[in-house]
Amino acid sequence: MLFPSQTLDPNADETTVIALADSAAEEPLPIALGIYAAADPLVLQTPITPNPRSLRIGDPSLRLLPLLGDPSRGSFARPGLKGYRTVPNNTDIGHDWSARFTLTAAPVIQGNVLTISAEDRAAGLGLTTEIESLIGGSLRIRHTVTNLTVGTYALESLEVRIPLADNQTEIMDFTGRHENERQPQRHGVADGTWLREGRRGKPSFEGSMIIAGTAGFDFDSGSVVAVQPAWSGNSVLAVDRTCEDAAAICAGELLLPGEIMLERGERYSTPWIMITASEHGLDGVAHSLHAWQRSLPAHPDVQPITLNVWEAVYMDHDFNTLSEIARRAAAIGVERYVLDDGWFHDRRDDHAGLGDWWVDPQVWPDGLGPLIGLVHNLGMQFGLWFEPEMVNPDSDLFREHPDWVMQTGGRLPIQQRNQYVLDLTNPDAFNHVLNAMSRVFEEYAIDYVKWDHNRDLADAGSAARGGAPAVHEQTLAFYRLLDTLHERFPHVQWESCASGGGRIDMGVVEHVSRVWTSDMTDALSRQRIQRWTVQTMAPEYMGAHISAPTSHQSHRTYSLAFRAATAVFYGFGIEWNILQASDDDMRELKTWVIWYKSNRELLHSGRVVRLDIADPAVYGYGVIARDRSQAVIAHAQIEESSSNRGIWLRVPGLQREAEYALSWTGPVPAEAALETLDSSGPIGANGTISGEMLERVGVWIPRCRPETIRLIAVKRV
Repeated sequence: MLFPSQTLDPNADETTVIALADSAAEEPLPIALGIYAAADPLVLQTPITPNPRSLRIGDPSLRLLPLLGDPSRGSFARPGLKGYRTVPNNTDIGHDWSARFTLTAAPVIQGNVLTISAEDRAAGLGLTTEIESLIGGSLRIRHTVTNLTVGTYALESLEVRIPLADNQTEIMDFTGRHENERQPQRHGVADGTWLREGRRGKPSFEGSMIIAGTAGFDFDSGSVVAVQPAWSGNSVLAVDRTCEDAAAICAGELLLPGEIMLERGERYSTPWIMITASEHGLDGVAHSLHAWQRSLPAHPDVQPITLNVWEAVYMDHDFNTLSEIARRAAAIGVERYVLDDGWFHDRRDDHAGLGDWWVDPQVWPDGLGPLIGLVHNLGMQFGLWFEPEMVNPDSDLFREHPDWVMQTGGRLPIQQRNQYVLDLTNPDAFNHVLNAMSRVFEEYAIDYVKWDHNRDLADAGSAARGGAPAVHEQTLAFYRLLDTLHERFPHVQWESCASGGGRIDMGVVEHVSRVWTSDMTDALSRQRIQRWTVQTMAPEYMGAHISAPTSHQSHRTYSLAFRAATAVFYGFGIEWNILQASDDDMRELKTWVIWYKSNRELLHSGRVVRLDIADPAVYGYGVIARDRSQAVIAHAQIEESSSNRGIWLRVPGLQREAEYALSWTGPVPAEAALETLDSSGPIGANGTISGEMLERVGVWIPRCRPETIRLIAVKRV
């Protein structure tokens, strides 16, 4: 059978389809034959099921597996379920460690969800697999295991197994660090297991995604499958192949020892595992995910231009300075003003105050009301920084409740950034944070919250449960706290920040309207970081700010034009003490604000494209309108090119038979290194080019000076 048999979203370029062997009650779990991408699932046929000897006996022939790796049927690949049962008054351990599931009924389709139900009566376990087709064309899959009998079932792992085609021989995943998130790395698929375990209690700076595809897949080419857990906690991803078992990507939550102990009648569900297939390379995957995100309730209708004062003042809060920044911001058209870290009790540096969520009267003797009133009177939203899951040792909260810190072994964990993690699985700690934040929102008209998370979860046990591991429950508590606050204060919008881009995932995106892409605001570094974060996140979610002329992180200096053009495609904003900006700077900033506002609807609704360019010193990227009537394309000369040949800028995805006019756009004139560019556009004032020629041949752009960007408006004539 094929699921879905027809597309849920008529606007989707492709639909991800799973092929399962036909199955009925009392039969084994259906074999997963493949994952495919199709513009119309109706044109596909269920693949012919091979009939190797391994389907009948344990011979070492080609072995085809269901969505749950199943050792009981002869596979020596990565098992999908690991666990065992302990029985009261029985000193033997390790019961029911090998499950063999059979269907309790044929798979059932209701709407856009396929459900497969199975049991192992001997092991006393039930298994439900749900497969959901999403707006945008992606699938998501999750398993649920239920303990059906007496005894405690100690669950060690539960993973979804996604089959790969035999020609999908290359994988891409990501590495990263603070201020250099999501840098790609490629490997060949080989026998054995390539394993990525996220143990930090959040996705961290590398994120949690693996992409497999045909050799050399790129932005616009290749048959690819992307897999990622929709989860903000620990995760596991693996590419697995044996000499008999076909290659697959396995994905789930990484469970700590003893974290999930199921009593009779209790169940555990994996996070949703997002699966996106495309015959059009990496951008095809991105298009599908962006379309889904734009269907979410928390998706912003309009992403306001945001000024955050962090790099302007850090924790040196002075009402007069902050007021003048607000006035200058409003004068150039900023729409949201965010007061970052430093406003609450004893928070003069990062050694104290976390957990004490009330306004510090020494710094704010009149409270935040005067600043918030000024910001609102200037026509801007007001945002405030919190780090709800953390506590400093130097805080009233810690002194009163040291047992509320996540810990195990009767010891406090090692400190990071002078702080500990607050145990939100403890109801008292959860309610304390909920009520403290609620009091701030009840007293002040807060429109927006930057929610930060600045350390990893080490020794993350709950003292309320004897130090038992609690990352799973902590992640659920984070979602619950965020959702409860949203219910109480529905007008507030939320940003996910974790030392920058450390908590950007398909789980948190259902709860927030913006993410902070990176603490690195250096424009050159941001070009690389944003290039790969947009693989997962729609551009309007990705906070991208114009920093000071000389970067606070790298100490490199760039023109305002380069900094602004780097930020303007995304969640555009400013992270700069504009009191230090010259009058010329302020005038230019205002022109960028005006350009962004006039192009925001296109930038944040169209299809993102990243261009495959032969010269690694040049990036090409942009956005194409859904109706293909227009586009904005950036030509970014990142470094010095090794030749004077220039590049051909090929733009896929426009209407092939239509003619397009090209013109320079943006506040700054387009310039090259050796050539004088035609001021009207890349092909002159009266020239046009067809969509097919623009995709196949492109337009020539000469070598340009490094750290410069040209913006091109493409319009159908």
